[in-house]
Amino acid sequence: MNKNYYAIVMAGGVGSRFWPVSTTAFPKQFHDMLGTGETLIQKTVSRLSKLIPIENILILTNEKYKDLVFDQLPHISDAQVLLEPAMRNTAPCILYASLKIQKQNPEALMVVAPSDHWIEDEAAFIHDLQQSFDYCAANQALMTLGIKPTFPNTGFGYIEFDQKDERAIKKVSQFREKPDYETAKAFLKSGNFVWNAGIFIWSVKAVLAAFEEFQPKMYELFESGIAHYNTMGEAAFIATHYAQAENISIDYALLEKAQNVFVLSANFDWNDLGTWGSLHEKLEKDEYNNAVINAAVILENASNNMIRTANKKLIVIDGLNDYIIVDKEDVLLIYPKSKEQDIKTIVSKID
Repeated sequence: MNKNYYAIVMAGGVGSRFWPVSTTAFPKQFHDMLGTGETLIQKTVSRLSKLIPIENILILTNEKYKDLVFDQLPHISDAQVLLEPAMRNTAPCILYASLKIQKQNPEALMVVAPSDHWIEDEAAFIHDLQQSFDYCAANQALMTLGIKPTFPNTGFGYIEFDQKDERAIKKVSQFREKPDYETAKAFLKSGNFVWNAGIFIWSVKAVLAAFEEFQPKMYELFESGIAHYNTMGEAAFIATHYAQAENISIDYALLEKAQNVFVLSANFDWNDLGTWGSLHEKLEKDEYNNAVINAAVILENASNNMIRTANKKLIVIDGLNDYIIVDKEDVLLIYPKSKEQDIKTIVSKID
């Protein structure tokens, strides 16, 4: 394996649309959402370790999830887990991790990957990642992997590229916000848009140069701690300074400003597992399109349902169509799948 390859696994999110299974105390990345025997973060690290040395995989997460990370990834060392003392979106934590990596290896190439996405064709993923690493080793580029859209999804951001560009790795024209349905249909029809999957690849030199140019204040804040990184003094520096960083995503901070942004249309299947409906899409289903995890079921006049329980609980359903049914300890959720985006609002009321 190439010792210059690194990964930053983003594992600080809450995944509130997967309530009641995913909670603030125990988010979805630490659950086996598909019943495979591995949690999402375990699967992500396993996939990345096919190309990247395990000791070069860093986990970025919130302080409250430290024990969960070590419980599920016992082969990861303390030095590989970066704990955010405050929620500040993706740009500050990526800058923090990049400076740590640069101090360790100035020649590093890195991938930033969410911990809670599902990719079945791992060989295709590794092929695309290797192609991206090779490009970033030879070019001062900020790269992203785009997902070829299969329907006019209004829940994703889109990346526009030059349709006349015949290269596999294309220059990005612009990033587009989550569109309304008619705009999403137009994006699909045009053929030069891909979904933004939040998977980024670059050299540590290229990303730090971009931070220095486009986010000088943030760069100065984190660069001032360079003497402390990878030492006993790192935790104290981060505890004191991290919350001073602006709350901003990597897209807004760098990618929408830089001119050296490129995209490779991914050759692998992908699901962001953002909602119960997206999970329903990935699971095997019965003849009436019901997906079931863990439960033993008796179903009558039931179709298109997503059903999940613990411990093989018997669930009897008659006359429900297109619903989410989730039973977890002291919570039972029975909710229309068409309104799944509203689950996040319900959770905020409960908290």
